[in-house]
Amino acid sequence: MVESSLTILIGTTKGAFLANGDRNFGGWEVEGPFCNGWSINHVIGDPETGTLWAGGGGEFFGAGVWRSDDSGKTWKVVRLTKGTMDEWAAADPSFAEMVGWTGDPLPFEESFSEVWSLCYSHGKLYAGTKPATLLASPDGGETWDKVDSLTDHPSAKDWNPGASGLLLHTIVPHPIDPDIIWVGISAAGVFATENGGKSWERRNRLANAESIEQIDHPAAPRDGEVGHCVHNIVRASGSRDVLYQQNHHGVWRSSDGGRSWEDITAGLPSTFGFPVHVHPRDHNTIWTLPLNSDVAGRYPLNASAAVWRSRDGGATWRDQRNGLPQEFCFFTVLRQAMAGDTRNPAGLYFGTNSGSVFASFDEGENWREIARHLPTITSVEVLDLNS
Repeated sequence: MVESSLTILIGTTKGAFLANGDRNFGGWEVEGPFCNGWSINHVIGDPETGTLWAGGGGEFFGAGVWRSDDSGKTWKVVRLTKGTMDEWAAADPSFAEMVGWTGDPLPFEESFSEVWSLCYSHGKLYAGTKPATLLASPDGGETWDKVDSLTDHPSAKDWNPGASGLLLHTIVPHPIDPDIIWVGISAAGVFATENGGKSWERRNRLANAESIEQIDHPAAPRDGEVGHCVHNIVRASGSRDVLYQQNHHGVWRSSDGGRSWEDITAGLPSTFGFPVHVHPRDHNTIWTLPLNSDVAGRYPLNASAAVWRSRDGGATWRDQRNGLPQEFCFFTVLRQAMAGDTRNPAGLYFGTNSGSVFASFDEGENWREIARHLPTITSVEVLDLNS
């Protein structure tokens, strides 16, 4: 393994991987797969301790969260719900012995099938699931409680699943105030709490509803709201109030903590995409990766890859292509598959469903593939121990 304090945490459909290297593009090495072949939707790390967590699961294993306290050398899973494996093991002692099944009760039985997102903040670990539930753990993932105030929100009866199901896919904490959290649910929208989860406010209102054209698309803004199929949310550093989201039908900015949203899609080549990322120090610098559309293949426009950057909060946009494939490029970049480090200049990283990880160490001006031939990449995060 390359000695470096910069590690890219990669979730895939065939386990978790770690890419270790340096910002001179030299010596990138990939370790894995970890987590016993589970489909891993999200991998995160704590830069203070180096602890890693990986959330995932599916029909066979049920849902669970893996943890490593030794930089990924060993992992231990806390299973949360049942899967087909439990049925097989209960009926077949030899299979039960092979997979180490004990028959101990699981805390949430059959409540959800996968852990979709993770967040560690203010000493508490959070998990979002499919179907949409928010879980909280006070002890690093050993025990979990369901945040009933969100599940029982008055609007819950009207939540509709997106194409991948009803997902709680994004958890955004406030860096100073532990009582403030935003979550994104597809396709129910943005929710926020300012009292530590005692209550939640649904925040999807348009800032300029009177000027938004009514578009004949189920995910388009209408009825005074931005559209509930939110794909990703990020919070701008140094500000409590500035948020960005990429949703199913555009990129949006909020200057008031999500209470109202302004369309900043103009200048981008399409309204559709999954990830959005904000600069670690400049709240006006953001990146996104547009795809052609939801029904035309979900790949870069004209099969030519580009990350688009704005330096003015979405007023104008510029494409960044150097080092990215410019022909016959049909990959998809999923909602949790773009991240960045906090160094100067800021580094950016994204993973594709074709198994590549691309990196830029100059804020998107130049790109290079630092890993390839991985399984479908579902998430990319950065563990930067120098941050």
